[in-house]
Amino acid sequence: MLFEGRVVLKGGHIVDPVSGIDEVMDLRMDDGIILDVEKNLNPTPGEQVIDCEGNYVFPGFVDLHVHFRDPGLTYKETLTTGTRAAAAGGYTAVCPMPNTLPATDSLEKLSVLLKRCKEEAAVKVFPISAVTKDQAGTELVDIAAVKLGGAVALSEDGKSVMDIKLYEKAMRIAAKENIPVFAHCEDKNLVNGGVINAGKKAEELHLPGISNAVEDVITARDIFLAGETGARLHLCHCSTKASVALVLLAKQLGYQVTAEVCPHHFAMCEDDIKLDDGMYKMNPPLRKKEDMIALREGLRLGVIDCISTDHAPHSEEEKAEGFMKSPFGIVGLETAFALSYTTLVREGQMSLMDLIRVMSTNPAKIIGYNGGSLAAGKAADITVCSLEEWTVDRNAFVSKGHNTPFHGRSVYGKVLRTFVNGKQVYQNPDCNVLY
Repeated sequence: MLFEGRVVLKGGHIVDPVSGIDEVMDLRMDDGIILDVEKNLNPTPGEQVIDCEGNYVFPGFVDLHVHFRDPGLTYKETLTTGTRAAAAGGYTAVCPMPNTLPATDSLEKLSVLLKRCKEEAAVKVFPISAVTKDQAGTELVDIAAVKLGGAVALSEDGKSVMDIKLYEKAMRIAAKENIPVFAHCEDKNLVNGGVINAGKKAEELHLPGISNAVEDVITARDIFLAGETGARLHLCHCSTKASVALVLLAKQLGYQVTAEVCPHHFAMCEDDIKLDDGMYKMNPPLRKKEDMIALREGLRLGVIDCISTDHAPHSEEEKAEGFMKSPFGIVGLETAFALSYTTLVREGQMSLMDLIRVMSTNPAKIIGYNGGSLAAGKAADITVCSLEEWTVDRNAFVSKGHNTPFHGRSVYGKVLRTFVNGKQVYQNPDCNVLY
């Protein structure tokens, strides 16, 4: 059933980090805006009522880091399937990275993408521009132009800008234009063909490893460049304990640095890899248990600002090639909330309120999006969830990509409904909420 117009969510447990609400209340929305959040709202004639008793109502999740492969690699994912997968995961806003074919690196390409989004996207899309033209690492994009064209950040995601002088220049311009730089921290000179974390699992499987230094060296470089230039730096998919320590140092020094971590990096470690299975191949790789624990602690202490998915779909055939030949990447939009709630909240690492803060409120702030709250007057971007148990089934994903190592895992936290501007864009097939 399609819900839009004047709707009342009745009897749900509302969790809103901005207002501090953490109790059973009702929510009324109309014309894409939240009108009231109160106890015992009386529906008026003509209002549609959704019974949310026993379930939770959150501000819609915001993902700063997704790959939709469109244009150029649409056999892996499309703008339509990617945003529908986002809606299925409770996301109401996403930031697609620019490493498509061709790369998103100009005002013209941004204009085409945003026009398509109006017609094809199920959720709000805030595009990210490349730092260099065609992500070739040799010539900067017109940073002022791409910001004007709607880019919310700059990123060379998939790799780092290795020319430090060029990157410093980019950061200085980004600081002047007040647009954040999203950094994929990887020193390509240290990778040496690595496909898995450098550690006992790499030795056991006789595979070349990726050391923590591959990430840590560039993390340190980018942080100090940000401090020097005054740029706003956001560190993508942090995976090492040193990254957490460096982010803490950056904040202590007063630098404008934020950081994200992905569910796969705090829900698994290299010990969980049993076979030479491409489903476990991702970049950064699954690290040691001590790194995984450090990431959880970073989230708990607020050193790490948000959770992103790094949703990276690939075909079944590609991921069946083992570690040496499979592409890096894991899908994450449809499992992120469940993995995060199960790993962090149920295991006592953080409160449900804090989880919603790092999945919705904080990422919205980083890109300057006026979301992440259920306060009256805000856009009705809303996620309704249960906290019941379910089993991850990759064959049921909305995404074209089924590449996940979490298939068959028992988790808690199921997205039931997703609303964008007051319009229901997703309803779980098993949804048993009365309406």
